Amino acid sequence: MHPDLAAGREALLEGRAADAARAFAGQVDREPGDFEARYWLASALLLMGEPTAADQALSDARTLHALSVARARGADVARLRSDADYANQIAVTLYGQGQVAMASVVWAMAISAGRDDGQVFANYALSLQHQGRAEEASGVYRAVADQFDSSAMRQFLVYAQLFCHDGEARHFAEACAWAERYANVPPPAPHTNPPLAGRKLRIGYVAPTFAGSQLRQFVAPIFENHDPGAVEVVLYPADAAKDADWPAWIEVRPIGHLDDAAATALIRQDRIDILSDLWGHTAGSRLGVFARKPAPVQIAWINFYHTTGLPQIDYVLSAACDDPPDHSALYVEKLWRLGPVFTPFQPAAGRLPPAPTPALATGVVTFGSFNHPAKLSAEAMDAWAEVLRRKSDARLLLKYAYYADPVMQRQTQAQFAARGVAPERVQFEGKSSGEDYYRSFRGVDLMLDCWPATGSTTTLEALSNGVPVLAMVGDPPTLGGFYARTILRAAGLSELAAPTPQAFVETALALAEDLSALDALRARVRPGFDDGPLSDGAGFTRRLEAGYGQMFETWRAAASARHALSA
Repeated sequence: MHPDLAAGREALLEGRAADAARAFAGQVDREPGDFEARYWLASALLLMGEPTAADQALSDARTLHALSVARARGADVARLRSDADYANQIAVTLYGQGQVAMASVVWAMAISAGRDDGQVFANYALSLQHQGRAEEASGVYRAVADQFDSSAMRQFLVYAQLFCHDGEARHFAEACAWAERYANVPPPAPHTNPPLAGRKLRIGYVAPTFAGSQLRQFVAPIFENHDPGAVEVVLYPADAAKDADWPAWIEVRPIGHLDDAAATALIRQDRIDILSDLWGHTAGSRLGVFARKPAPVQIAWINFYHTTGLPQIDYVLSAACDDPPDHSALYVEKLWRLGPVFTPFQPAAGRLPPAPTPALATGVVTFGSFNHPAKLSAEAMDAWAEVLRRKSDARLLLKYAYYADPVMQRQTQAQFAARGVAPERVQFEGKSSGEDYYRSFRGVDLMLDCWPATGSTTTLEALSNGVPVLAMVGDPPTLGGFYARTILRAAGLSELAAPTPQAFVETALALAEDLSALDALRARVRPGFDDGPLSDGAGFTRRLEAGYGQMFETWRAAASARHALSA
């Protein structure tokens, strides 16, 4: 490391931002291509409270770093600047490899070189969102949706709001705007579904795939426990090929080849009583079908527990507890509270036996997060950094496929450095599978959840593998915080639901300083998961079926009343 960088690093980590910035700026002047100096300069400027200048320094560092790596991997950097199609080709390859930060740099070059089609802009926005650059992604999505009047692109915009500041309120506004623009269709002909007496309730589920996505871990305990004596179940995936291994009595009717009108006609012909959307405003959504109301009762949940914005959807399923927060202002649908958890969860096969907290053997506390980088907000990073500053011998492990990107790693370290955490204390792992994946949980003492977009599958995976998860839920809880709190309560870990960021910090530090207490806590985690309502697929499904029946009877009563008034 150049002496100026070393001096600047020391000054930065001591909080002397101005001294650090001068040292780093001097190195940038001497070596304009030194991206390391620019990363450090971005950290110093951010600490000084100069976000615009810091963003520019970070952008320059990111670009120089990405081009250096691309050149080392054989890309023609000069051609990237002038040949838009070639730049797009390289960006697509990088994105496919999970190199999202590098891909965003190259897509920006493709756009500058003349590629201005909607798909390139959409890919560019996704690459920004996957890095946690939610506001930038949101701006690109909005521009593309406005220019091309794209329903799908505006759905990306809806979803991206959840990662932005004040995201839940912004999401509600965008979801309602999407519904007004793309789901404002004439009301259907009245439904004539007969009473339940003497017949089974017919339930339909809609998603691009159930078995071929993370939905499997949530729906398997339901599909396997539905009572064929009481209900008939029809799945509506895009393609039947990936959903052929459910219980034989469950019918699979693919709709990927049908437009919204034709899919609506099919579902209506199937006389579905309760139609459940499990996908929401994410890629592959069929909310346009729900806008046409093919079933008398429609609900949304699992992959997307926020509002859809569609008045044609009657309910969103939620959890019940003694003190549920009032989130009704964030929904156009009604909330139907089923029980202690939003959903059950089935861990994948291959979990390793529980193990003691690793710091007992290593002497070093490892905090971890396996969350998608899009969820790592500035607010969460502030709290995590305070924990690391005050527990100066601890480290942070960030694990996700996108963290294999060297640019992603370095820009993340730069953000932590601006908060007083040395880069080498923030470590990374990319995607792993099988036993390697399960072994990775044995290296983490305490998982740190993100906010305001909290973890879901990652939190459940950690708990099911015996690792405690600390969440900041809010006071009163945000919608995401309430979801996280229900998971922790269901696992018997209510003390890990922190009401404020400062309580989050103090809880993390208290656990890190008392390894015997942390180990005792860890010993409770997997039994709490395995023996609690999160693993009780049968109990959840009985409550779900009862709820479905009550929803249908409510509709029948209202339909009968309307018929009587019109007679």
